[in-house]
Amino acid sequence: GQRDEEEEQHSLETFTFYLSEPLSKERVEAFSDGVYAIVATLLICDICEDNVADPRDVEEKFHGSLLEALSEYGPNYLAYFGSFVTIGLLWFVHHSLFLYVIKTTRLMGLLNIFSLAFIGGLPLAYQLTSEFAEKSHNEIEAIQISCVITFFASIFQFAIWTTALLHEQETLHPFARYGGKEHAFMFAKLALYPCVSLGAFFLTCLLSEFSTAVFHLMQIVIPFAFLALRIFVRISLTVIKSVMSLSRKKVVLLEEEEACLSPSETLS
Repeated sequence: GQRDEEEEQHSLETFTFYLSEPLSKERVEAFSDGVYAIVATLLICDICEDNVADPRDVEEKFHGSLLEALSEYGPNYLAYFGSFVTIGLLWFVHHSLFLYVIKTTRLMGLLNIFSLAFIGGLPLAYQLTSEFAEKSHNEIEAIQISCVITFFASIFQFAIWTTALLHEQETLHPFARYGGKEHAFMFAKLALYPCVSLGAFFLTCLLSEFSTAVFHLMQIVIPFAFLALRIFVRISLTVIKSVMSLSRKKVVLLEEEEACLSPSETLS
């Protein structure tokens, strides 16, 4: 019995050490960039294959007007741009994350694989939300599936950062550690899509009028909203620093004036 306990403890330690073993950061980034590039390419392939007007239809149904024919596929193009923005922002978050990761472990690589698995499902989400653009029960279900795919793709990115924080002295740049200048922004970036996808999912449960058009407009607006938030935080921090510097200057001036006064003047 004692030998079995020792073997079990040894195997557990070996497994833990195996997950914490270093992994090539460059290969993780290269593989991830390849997956993101392929997924983005698949989106435009779907556009070129299914959403280009036939010349006969342009001539017969739209009296030769190509713009009117293309406007019929408006929901499909909106779904494309919304999905592409989502992939682009998830890639940007991934890039920001590994910009501050100085050492990757096997556990972080495993979590990255899980994230990429759901990233690869984004073309499926695009097809679902573009095919069920008309108001129906299936439209809501297509949005919910897209929210689930986006949530898991982003939550595994958040898990990578959380894992890196557990050994931050070895795995993270000082800027991204607890108390670092970029720590709060990294938390906001990585928590953005999990919160938004969950919020959109619950909106579909509460609002029956929630449509794919609204969903894709949300996807397009998110990067600009995050950029505006970052600018607002930067401006607020600048204002706070200037106010604090002014108050410090006043304190220094008062101390210098008191130092110049005679003892009797100071007592009075």
